[in-house]
Amino acid sequence: MKREKYIKNMIGGVLTDPASNQYLDNINPATGEVYSFIPDSDKNDVASAVKAAQKALPDWMNTPADLRGKIMERVADLINQNLAYFAESESIDNGKSIELARSVDIPRAVQNFRFFASAIRSFSSEAHMMENRAVNYTVRQPIGIVGCISPWNLPLYLFTWKISPAIAAGNCVVAKPSEITPMTAFLLSQICIEAGMPPGVLNIVHGLGSKAGEAIVTHPDIKAISFTGGTATGKHIAATAAPMFKKLSLELGGKNPNIIFADCDFDKMMTTSIRSSFSNQGQICLCGSRIFIEKPIYERFKKEFIEKVRLIKVGDPASENTQLGAIVSKQHRDKIIDYIKLAKKEGGKILCGGHIPEINKRCEKGYFIEPTVIEGLPYSCRVNTEEIFGPVVSITPFDTEEEVIRMANATDYGLACSIWTESLTRAHHTAARIQAGIVWVNCWMLRDLRTPFGGMKNSGMGREGGFEAFRFFTEAKNVCINLEKS
Repeated sequence: MKREKYIKNMIGGVLTDPASNQYLDNINPATGEVYSFIPDSDKNDVASAVKAAQKALPDWMNTPADLRGKIMERVADLINQNLAYFAESESIDNGKSIELARSVDIPRAVQNFRFFASAIRSFSSEAHMMENRAVNYTVRQPIGIVGCISPWNLPLYLFTWKISPAIAAGNCVVAKPSEITPMTAFLLSQICIEAGMPPGVLNIVHGLGSKAGEAIVTHPDIKAISFTGGTATGKHIAATAAPMFKKLSLELGGKNPNIIFADCDFDKMMTTSIRSSFSNQGQICLCGSRIFIEKPIYERFKKEFIEKVRLIKVGDPASENTQLGAIVSKQHRDKIIDYIKLAKKEGGKILCGGHIPEINKRCEKGYFIEPTVIEGLPYSCRVNTEEIFGPVVSITPFDTEEEVIRMANATDYGLACSIWTESLTRAHHTAARIQAGIVWVNCWMLRDLRTPFGGMKNSGMGREGGFEAFRFFTEAKNVCINLEKS
């Protein structure tokens, strides 16, 4: 297993060049330099992948769950054995610190394969008796061929979060990783071949969303689409796929509130709030980018928060001391800078950050931004309601629970929320009224993979995780057997 200059698709268990023989630049965001090339795949590559999946499907869907699980466990073992190499590759490709990739991204990818390999063995059906008249039993069968499209912020982490339950449930997959961060998906291709995954069960097609992604969404033989990414793209996918009666799971954007009450465990809250604000350069859909602080502790929070943010080390992702790496692309960095400029126009005051820092010689052309804290913005302004997806947070004081709930819900998004309080009553009461699919109380990113994951409003539709994922990637069939005598 190794990184190669020319990344290849995996179709039918074979690493192959794109049909067009055209490639796209793959840029290391820490240096701004092209370091490899991505297949510029199109509908021809997707058509080949679907044919390979069709060939593999009859045997795979009838393979016992235990055997499917064992193959997936071999994949997990091989990723784990090569964890350091995967982490280095993820850091180079994405710009995140190598420590974050090593401690979070790659271990979670391993866990995704292990979890769903185990869970499919206990995925049960239901039976319903109609007294002595009939018995109904419900079975869940694989959909067939499904499409999985994943984003660039947590490349292998979220790629495996989609393909693992789909494969475990007996489907064959045509998957497209982000064209911005393709390398670890390519390494996974090599791992799957080595692990003995049957050809055609997982097909990985690299390329642009407008070409390869669109071909996956529109192919008539791909019966379900699982997508994580931007809300605008999700809207387009929904408009395209719905008339084709495809099943859809869309995990989209977030503009998450972090609500801090005066009775919180202040030290624990502070440590976690730094992490929930700036992990992965703020490029996690679950980051708490709007921080609301009850007025009695607002000034204390502001002072200590800014002091700690200024200590965050921004730098070369390959350095063990780096806490904040590079933004994933120049285009995205420029978008973040534009939002910081907009914040000033909307009345905000930059308390710290907001600039492009000077990094060492190797990274002098990389895409970096200082962690940024903004005060004084109206809760309904664009910077406080639109997803920035970078190391930028706003802080806002509040007086009452009613006020903070109104401000927290004042966006088109509803993915996640954190609440900090030592009052159990207040925690329950606030959580019940927050419009979000995930609510953390006195924590952040504490994930049990058995629980449903997803958002409300423009943050998406459907749920991933646990048996919810298996329900999405299967079709329910009820069988009713008449027990009455003639």
